[in-house]
Amino acid sequence: MCRWMAYVGEPVFADMLLYRPEHSIIDQSLHANLGGFATNGDGFGIGWYGADGADGAPTVFKDTHPAWNCENLREIAPRIRTPLLFAHVRASSGTPVQRSNCHPFRHGNWLFMHNGSLADFHKVRRDLLVAVDPALFPDMEGSTDTEALFYLALTFGLKEDPPGAVARAVGFIEDVGRAHGIEYPVHMTLATTDGERVWIFRYSSEKATSSLYFSHDVTQVRALHPELDVLKKLGDDTRFIVSEPLRDLPGAWDEVPEASWALIRGADQETHHFEPVVPG
Repeated sequence: MCRWMAYVGEPVFADMLLYRPEHSIIDQSLHANLGGFATNGDGFGIGWYGADGADGAPTVFKDTHPAWNCENLREIAPRIRTPLLFAHVRASSGTPVQRSNCHPFRHGNWLFMHNGSLADFHKVRRDLLVAVDPALFPDMEGSTDTEALFYLALTFGLKEDPPGAVARAVGFIEDVGRAHGIEYPVHMTLATTDGERVWIFRYSSEKATSSLYFSHDVTQVRALHPELDVLKKLGDDTRFIVSEPLRDLPGAWDEVPEASWALIRGADQETHHFEPVVPG
């Protein structure tokens, strides 16, 4: 399984998010702790939005090198200042190790990343891709199951209704998978954003999904851990969403419930039950 993290808050430099935490996403590329693969070295990617707002479109930087061994990432991270960053380290589930298969994926002003898999993707790939909106299909570049999931969500209305679109995409994938005799077609923790809001999802067909956490209100965490100077550098609206906690801080992290989705915008967050829907 892969690992990912998302940051939302006041603009900060990316190296503070990628390298400085005790159990940073870079450390997790070598030493993941919570299930799946301990090493996630089949490429990486970051996606971010400019601190000045610019045109609202995100920038992505992706490579097939292991994240821990990319000097280019280490070079640019201290020069990227952003209020919203996605970062992902990949462990391939069978699709090729190539840049176009690295997360996060981008379409317009949207970013999308995923930890998990669509079971027996090689069996269902054709049926899934045929359902992608023909107007969107030419924009697909890679061969991974995550890109297929992203474009199905776009097809089912991601830009208008992210929770509903993901529910329809997952329902469709489960329906196709079971028609092919696949008992548990979907395993996912995923995040998507339009540059202002972040939606996160935790769901698997077998109801045994990989870990996912989000951080508490940073003002509460400061009160619990006044000894940590790094917390003083974070704005009050800061939120982290992570596959694994970036540091062992009691009282700092909440686990996202199984079969749920959450909307995070600034300091506000709301959590709801997630239920796949087979499109009519």
